Amino acid sequence: MKNDAQIQKDVIAQLNWEPVLNAAEIGVSVKEGIVTLNGIVDTYTKKLAAERVAKGVLGVRAVAEDIQVGVSPFFRRTDTEIAEAVLNALKWHTTVNEDKIKIKVEDGVVTLDGQVEWDYQRRAAKTAIENLSGIRTIYNFISVKPAANPVDIKKKITDSFHRMANVDAEKLSVDIIGSKAILRGRVHSIKEKEDAADVAWAAPGIMNVDNQLEVIVEELVF
Repeated sequence: MKNDAQIQKDVIAQLNWEPVLNAAEIGVSVKEGIVTLNGIVDTYTKKLAAERVAKGVLGVRAVAEDIQVGVSPFFRRTDTEIAEAVLNALKWHTTVNEDKIKIKVEDGVVTLDGQVEWDYQRRAAKTAIENLSGIRTIYNFISVKPAANPVDIKKKITDSFHRMANVDAEKLSVDIIGSKAILRGRVHSIKEKEDAADVAWAAPGIMNVDNQLEVIVEELVF
């Protein structure tokens, strides 16, 4: 099993490998497999990329991301310009019904609110605007309409786990309380943990996922 120093070295190497990032802008520390990222980047896209890269490194159990976005003069936009760009992006995104989404922009911080039928629509709204220039961060407060029977929801999620090649369904359990799904069990990576959560989020009527899955990093045998 990797120690913290090895994980830190690998995360830094992967940050250097990512074309969109300048690894010198990002600090990396590791304690018991938990990676903390900090620093200042000039776009929200780079902030997301750094987190994604760190999560993909073998041995990483969790990522605490404290990267700040300091928008450079080249990317700076007024709040009005950002709001117009957000509205336009949502309008042209086929998955998103922009009429159900409210937008607020203050000092480059975009807040999305409203209610949609499915979680994929909630996530799509955020994804549609992530690459817009001038945005410092995005708060997605869009909710999903409650629906369906808890027993049916649990069965749909469990059946989906069994269809997934990268998830050991026998080691996972699901409980449904109202519109919340609680996931318990063990997985082998953050990616597997997030994939399991994505399945739960995709179920109709789920508005909250309590992902209690534990990442167990097994030692490689050569």
